[in-house]
Formats: sequence, C-alpha cells, structure tokens
Amino acid sequence: MTALDTRTTLSPATVRPALGLRVANAAVAAVNLLAKIFRAWRNRREIYRLGEMSDAQLSDIGLTRSDLHVVWQSPFGVDPTEQLGQISEARIRAYEALARRIG
Repeated sequence: MTALDTRTTLSPATVRPALGLRVANAAVAAVNLLAKIFRAWRNRREIYRLGEMSDAQLSDIGLTRSDLHVVWQSPFGVDPTEQLGQISEARIRAYEALARRIG
C-alpha cells in the first residue's frame, strides 16, 4: 500500500462532516462555559445576599458567618453554593456523630 492509495485518502465529502462536528462540539463547549460563568455569577450574588442575614437566621439554615467568608475567598470558577452545601452537610454529620457518642 502506498501513500497515494485511494482507499486511504480523504475526500472533501468525508472531511466536511468531521469539521462540522468539531465546530458543533466547540460551539456546545462555548455555550456550556458561558452558562457555567453565568451560574457562578448568579450564585455568588446570592451568597452576598446571605451576608445580609443575621447570625440567628444563618444558624437556622445551618450556616455561620465564617462559612460565608470561606466561600467569598474561593476562586470565581468554584460554585459557592456547592461549597456551602458541603460545609453544612459536614457540620450535620459531625453533630450526628457526636450525638451518637453521647447517647
């Protein structure tokens, strides 16, 4: 088989769909990135609203003011609402473990 074998050469008809697929994949990736940036911006804005709550209100939803400071310091690409959820869940698990040891 030589380099000029017709069975291994690509015709324009086979190259165009592959190129179109790559362009479509790039477009989907760009839209997903923009959606992720918008979601992070919106969630970060909501975290700032939590900062307006009193300590008692934050306690009612399982958070402390220091939890908010932790997520405010996180990089922009990190979703602060996911971080707060993880912090809250870890605190609940710790309280439950403590209650099991006492009880």
